[in-house]
Amino acid sequence: MTNEQLRQIRADFPILTEKIYTKDLIYFDNGATTQKPRCVVERIEEGYYHLNANIHRGVHYLSQKATEAHEAARSTVAEFLHAGKREEIIFTRGTTEAINLVATSFGEAFCKAGDEVIVSVMEHHSNIVPWQMLCERKGMRLRVIPINERGELDLEIYKSLLNEHTKIVSIAHVSNVLGTINPVAEIIRLAHEHNVPVLVDGAQSVPHIPVNVVELDADFYVFSAHKIYGPTGIGVLYGKENLLNAIPPYQGGGEMIQTVTFEKTTYNELPFKFEAGTPDYIGSTALAEALRYVQCIGLDTIAIHEHGLLTYATERLFEIEGMHIIGTAKEKSAVISFLVGTIHPYDIGMLLDKLGIAVRTGHHCAQPLIDSLEIPGTVRVSFAFYNTKGEIDNFIVALKRVVGMLQ
Repeated sequence: MTNEQLRQIRADFPILTEKIYTKDLIYFDNGATTQKPRCVVERIEEGYYHLNANIHRGVHYLSQKATEAHEAARSTVAEFLHAGKREEIIFTRGTTEAINLVATSFGEAFCKAGDEVIVSVMEHHSNIVPWQMLCERKGMRLRVIPINERGELDLEIYKSLLNEHTKIVSIAHVSNVLGTINPVAEIIRLAHEHNVPVLVDGAQSVPHIPVNVVELDADFYVFSAHKIYGPTGIGVLYGKENLLNAIPPYQGGGEMIQTVTFEKTTYNELPFKFEAGTPDYIGSTALAEALRYVQCIGLDTIAIHEHGLLTYATERLFEIEGMHIIGTAKEKSAVISFLVGTIHPYDIGMLLDKLGIAVRTGHHCAQPLIDSLEIPGTVRVSFAFYNTKGEIDNFIVALKRVVGMLQ
């Protein structure tokens, strides 16, 4: 990515010119949520001002046009993930709801007492708690894949966990704390040898690396729009058609039905079976706009640029005495979690904020991982394609100043 390309990209994100306590904003909290390009915000505005009508049910012009836009957005998502069919794309409120949907509906259809679910120690709470709730309801057992000292999954132990009681594996594609890119294709292949389906949490992967759900052979794949430059409150569940047809609806209401009588209700076909109520048809079109924006830049270009930022920032962080980076996997995304000596991460984050630098501190919704590492939390910097090496230089200067104040 050339400097001119980067300048043009940054111009698409007005928030990057904001002043924070009179300082230029340096936004390194992209793992929590990404900023939105002007075209996404304009798409939302256009939808509400010119295309706002409830979809699918109306015969009037606005309803028809809104329906077309919503269903075109579904096709855009399917193409982005390289899904086999657009009907395999379910719109949800985000990654969390998508995982809850699968845990509830798949669990209702296929799980019983004595069965097991496999997750990993590095999972976000949204990929732990729904499975714990399923285990409590059904009398099942949650099994956990550990990691090595670099923050990589122990695949030998994973192999040993797979058995006749395993009903599903649910795994992060990329760790939101460690940045580890997990070998999900191999994880899926090993599970399928035991006829076990796999859900992949793609919240931290789709903004950074190309994803092909067919090549991965993922049974379910989920992500959130707000982490890939889209709006909040909408996300995606991809599921193989045969599995989505085999599990019951997650919620009941309008849209997900074919017929309703007081004696019996029959359910709609895919994808509407899992989309009860009025969907976020404005959000879906804005998500599609965000995906087009990312595709215009190119995920390969994004991955190269962000890897450069990761490498450069890692090298510069080691200029600081007492630096300890948490997560040094060979395959890593643009996330760095760190501690400096005995300084509490919250104190570092608070002082960096006063210097205009947005980072994330704490357990990052991954308490089991943090507890296993026996640390209080971390400071996390997470990069996007609009970040620059110049911002990293300014961050290092600020961090050295903060560390000097706190030591």
